[in-house]
Amino acid sequence: MKQDQESLEQIRAFVEGSEGIQFEAKHQAEIYAWVERTLREQGYGSLARSGKGLVKRYVSKMTGLSRAQITRLVGRYVSEGGVKVKRGRRHRFAGRYVKADIELLAGVDEAHDTLSGPATQKILHREFHEFADVRYERMAAISVAHIYNLRKRRAYRERRINFARTRPTQVSIGERRRPEPEGRPGYLRVDTVHQGDLDGVKGVYHVNALDEVTQWQVAGATARISEAWLIPVLEEILEQFPFQVRGFHSDNGSEFINHTVAGMLNNLLIEQTKSRPRRSNDNGLVETKNGSVIRKHMGFGHIASDEAERINEFYKTHFNPYLNFHRPCGVPEIRTDERGKTRRVYRWYATPWEVLRQLPGLAGYLKQDLTVEELERRAGAQSDTGAAMKMQEAKRKLFASFQHRKTA
Repeated sequence: MKQDQESLEQIRAFVEGSEGIQFEAKHQAEIYAWVERTLREQGYGSLARSGKGLVKRYVSKMTGLSRAQITRLVGRYVSEGGVKVKRGRRHRFAGRYVKADIELLAGVDEAHDTLSGPATQKILHREFHEFADVRYERMAAISVAHIYNLRKRRAYRERRINFARTRPTQVSIGERRRPEPEGRPGYLRVDTVHQGDLDGVKGVYHVNALDEVTQWQVAGATARISEAWLIPVLEEILEQFPFQVRGFHSDNGSEFINHTVAGMLNNLLIEQTKSRPRRSNDNGLVETKNGSVIRKHMGFGHIASDEAERINEFYKTHFNPYLNFHRPCGVPEIRTDERGKTRRVYRWYATPWEVLRQLPGLAGYLKQDLTVEELERRAGAQSDTGAAMKMQEAKRKLFASFQHRKTA
């Protein structure tokens, strides 16, 4: 008993002598163990009221816990004989989206190579409401924000599988100005994407053509960008557009600004224009698609130019139909404020076919051998994700053939 009293005197001296000092412990389990040991060593239950108050002040000083917290821990010690960490379960709302929904989202992202939230939301909505896939019933109403939340889930991460600009040349061909389509389809923005060099050997070139109004996109591939190699690819690309092509806009690269290309376009009655100096937005639309579409799917690594024919067939058969009938794009809405400054707002996400379909007088823009019904049939032949998965399978086979030919 005398030892206990001396211990209390030491505690009193410590507490009073460290008035301006504050301690703070970090690990909860260690704090609780120390509190329990201190209360037991001091015989807290048999102490007088003044002694209990002194011990509580000492424990608060050493742990950095508040008076209310110490009172709660001491009460637990008195009633239960110990101070143990309790892991309580917080109230949780029932989750609306189950693991199968998250895996479904991961499958959609894998098939479409992870589009933006609004574009993915559009696909999920179309899968249920337009293609009647009951698996998407819950996901059809998901918000854009929650799509990003689900992409952070462990179930999503476990399911996912992840896989130069041309220098301008001064030539007096094509007019330096920005095209003015005035809401009409057929005014193309065109650019090339080079698939890298390897040991001084040039890789394949992708030719990317994009309609400004509808964002209808057609990609092609060529082994060289000289005139003799490029013209057949350009002719095939122009043939794949469902509407009459009226304009052809590119940067100042010599692959497009030459007399051979100019002659071909002139024979087809297609107006040729080229980007203006210090106006980077003149061809900005297709350059963004170079990254978000071509680079995203074909990567940055070297692909031999000999593979151009295979890539071209893949584009024509699988990739271009997927882009135009099943991959939603953000459709810009131009807004002008009171100061005359314009900005683009993206509130509507739609496939290029959906944008084309809603244009007034659509039948007058289509080529003679095409009808709205035929395009509608192509769009509804398979679901968005079904088409994406088919395209991805074809792409895997394409890349496997590259590796096979490389090792043969």
